[in-house]
Amino acid sequence: MVAAGFSLRLHRLESLCYHLSAKWYENICWALRDVVESFPDVLVVYPVHLNPHVQRPVNEILFPVSNAAGTGPGDRLSLLPPLEYAPFVYLLSQSYLVLTDSGGIQEEAPALGKPVLVMRDVTERPEGVWANTVKLVGTDREKIFQEIKELLETPASYQTMAQARNPYGDGQAARRIVEIIEADLQ
Repeated sequence: MVAAGFSLRLHRLESLCYHLSAKWYENICWALRDVVESFPDVLVVYPVHLNPHVQRPVNEILFPVSNAAGTGPGDRLSLLPPLEYAPFVYLLSQSYLVLTDSGGIQEEAPALGKPVLVMRDVTERPEGVWANTVKLVGTDREKIFQEIKELLETPASYQTMAQARNPYGDGQAARRIVEIIEADLQ
């Protein structure tokens, strides 16, 4: 087991509204708490959305074991206010893995070589799943925990996702465009 940190981003309002009656979000919070309580080398950083449907389960399930509460494994669970884009991208770059329901994060985190576990049943970005940079894990507490555990305990599984080819590009588009323009101008 390596020391690892991961960040979390959950904010899709359609996910929140659709799943409210199914305790979807509570399952995710319990899975995160299970991880923090089971892995002493893991740090979880969670910029929490201000939506009251997010705040309630975070306060009930995660806050008691967070750094803010000062009890339990609190030094390893940081609940932050929402972050601006640049600090959030920095957080992604420093993370070992990323958990999200966000479509944009499914594209951004693989560009940083970070495995992404998507806590949804479907995605509008299936290319990431096909390329193995993203894994749909659903919203079941035990399934989320087991998928995180797999990436934390099995280096080969982690490397497969971290080193997969990013289907959204390799970061060289601007250079290629300049080369094409320069060639056309000659």
